Amino acid sequence: MRTKILDWFGFGPHGHDHGGHGHDHHGPQGHTHGVIDATIATTERGIWAIKWSFAILAVTAAAQIAVVVFSGSVALLADTIHNIADATTAIPLWIAFVLARRKPTRIFTYGLGRVEDLAGIAIVLIILASALVAGYEALNRLFNPHPIQFLGWLAAAGIIGFLGNEAVAVFRIRVGRQINSAALIADGYHARTDGLTSLAVVVGALGVWLGYPLADPIIGLVITVAIFGIVWQSARSVLTRMLDGVEPGLVDEIHHAAAHVAGIDRVVDAKARWLGHKLRVDVEIAVNDGLLLAAANNIAASLKAELFAHIPALDVATVRFAEQEPQGGHHHAPDPFLVSGKLASGLLEIVGTPQGERMRLRLSRHAEGLRANVAIERAGGAVESLPLSPVGGDHHYLQSLVAPAEPHEFSARLQLAAGLDSEDLPFAMAEPEGHHREHAHG
Repeated sequence: MRTKILDWFGFGPHGHDHGGHGHDHHGPQGHTHGVIDATIATTERGIWAIKWSFAILAVTAAAQIAVVVFSGSVALLADTIHNIADATTAIPLWIAFVLARRKPTRIFTYGLGRVEDLAGIAIVLIILASALVAGYEALNRLFNPHPIQFLGWLAAAGIIGFLGNEAVAVFRIRVGRQINSAALIADGYHARTDGLTSLAVVVGALGVWLGYPLADPIIGLVITVAIFGIVWQSARSVLTRMLDGVEPGLVDEIHHAAAHVAGIDRVVDAKARWLGHKLRVDVEIAVNDGLLLAAANNIAASLKAELFAHIPALDVATVRFAEQEPQGGHHHAPDPFLVSGKLASGLLEIVGTPQGERMRLRLSRHAEGLRANVAIERAGGAVESLPLSPVGGDHHYLQSLVAPAEPHEFSARLQLAAGLDSEDLPFAMAEPEGHHREHAHG
């Protein structure tokens, strides 16, 4: 019995059911009372559940309004406003769907997704005004008692409110479990809790019937406090979205997705923002900067696939590669040489290290047992030879032990050998224009 009661309130073993998945790839999901969670809107089934929930609560509120007019109960008035507030949370989503179909223009280059936030603010203001009216009526009735009529109908309206919310709760929980939506399941349990608020109207009617006329305005004030709670949570959620805030666990989910992709050294930066009910993610990653463009693009594509698998509300994912940080204060190096041969591919450049300038070859592909040497042609027919050896045992980074002689403007050959195969790749390096003047003044 205790387990059934806990499960009914959402604390049982099914309260956070995700359909039996061992690993949750649905991204961070949560619930804010009074607004629609954007992750629900990513499936047609979820949208369908939102529409029918709106219809059920609208019918429930309409039935309660009729009783409010005849009974004069402020408790039922507050509960009716409560149910209307819950029902109207679907309106911003519907408005967003209609306007989001419009194509971007030269002025609205991202489309009109932000209109959902504006509609959300309008709904918050409407709920706030309704809460103020309900609170005023409850306080006025508390100090100026007025006889409550049709107590039987009043109790029936409270029961109708409970049944309407319970129907929505069962509906949302069932659909939420079908589509593995934790947010929709949470919405269902919150609707179930709202049903208990409607039962408070029945308690107020019983109190009046027993001879305590102040029971009705007191219950009205209690429900008004609940409505102000909706206003607070809704306003916080809408303003957070307008200021480009996201759920706290979203950035962690981006890092988690990147951990599944081979070739990513680290995530340099991760940003996300909501545009209506769709999410945009911008990720900057560090990879081996000796990779060929095709290999780097494959890593970016794999990361995008992981992001879309982990975050269901994701609409656009942008992956950028971090620029190589300058090393050792070396700002006047010649442009690097793109190596593309039968034995190796990569980038040959002069870099700054703690030990001074060095010639470095960063490889994205190389033959087994590759040996490399840079032969620089100097004045008078002299040849400066710089053998390249692995850095720290990493065969993708080959580096000279000494610095190339000045000036760093020369013709040279990259000599590659592996087993019985060898090749010479000619190249030239030229110093930046400003560095020429530095040598002239020196």
